[in-house]
Amino acid sequence: MPYFITLLILAISLWIGNSAVSLFLGILLTLFYKLPDDFFTQKYGSKILQTGIVFLGGSLSLGSVYETNSEYFLWISAFVLLSFGTVILIGRLLGVSHKLSFLLASGTSVCGGTAIASVAPSIKAKPEELTTAITIVFLLNAVAVLLFPLANGYLELSDRQFGAWAALAIHDTASVVGAASSVGDIAVEVAATLKVARTIWIVPLVIFASWLYRTKSEGFGLPPFVVFFIAAVLLNSYFEPDVLTVSYLKDINKLCLLTGLFCIGTQINKDSLKLITIRPSLLACLVWAMIIPTSLWIVQSF
Repeated sequence: MPYFITLLILAISLWIGNSAVSLFLGILLTLFYKLPDDFFTQKYGSKILQTGIVFLGGSLSLGSVYETNSEYFLWISAFVLLSFGTVILIGRLLGVSHKLSFLLASGTSVCGGTAIASVAPSIKAKPEELTTAITIVFLLNAVAVLLFPLANGYLELSDRQFGAWAALAIHDTASVVGAASSVGDIAVEVAATLKVARTIWIVPLVIFASWLYRTKSEGFGLPPFVVFFIAAVLLNSYFEPDVLTVSYLKDINKLCLLTGLFCIGTQINKDSLKLITIRPSLLACLVWAMIIPTSLWIVQSF
């Protein structure tokens, strides 16, 4: 019976296709239905996430991304690094834990839930830390999809400017495209293209996170899944697979991330949820309040 219920809810989460929803459904399952301690979701959640990261690397090509975004790549890279550093700094001032600050910095500066889920195994984040980070970013993304198009009614940005603003200021790729689609096709094209330049920062981010949070037994080495991730990126950059192949790799990555997050959700209990406090939310909101006007100024300067 536990297997049937679990697989049914997992299938629903995969059908919905949202990372936060998958995580929340996993949490709801374990809150209302007691799973065995040795259940497969308890043992394999992180492994499935790690597998998804490897397939994510297979869909990323450093050369093609730089070629597509060469005009803005340096500006976007500087913006990513500054955003990441700001979250870490303010997180220390607010007393937010190092790992939670790192997760929020990853989601804020790179690509929302995907970055958070990709980095979590590298830094050995606790399930409640992952839950907190994804929940906060999910809520901010929902607000952005609603408010950014409304704000444009007063700002009167061109379609290209709005697309660039969305690509810089909104965390998650799906939310970037969702907000831009309310403005026009040109806004969507610009937003999606520039967002790729932020997404590519997952590569150095995962490597840096694995090195920074390595254990003594690992020395200066990297966990095996990170090595495979780097190898997948290099293979993609060298062979340049066709669009269909890359699409399949992205689908497998999404399937693994959604399944992994669902499994992580089943590891959460009521005591873990009580650990979610106001400080991480305040941290994310403060940084976002700085990012929105800063990114607006950048796109209006071009």
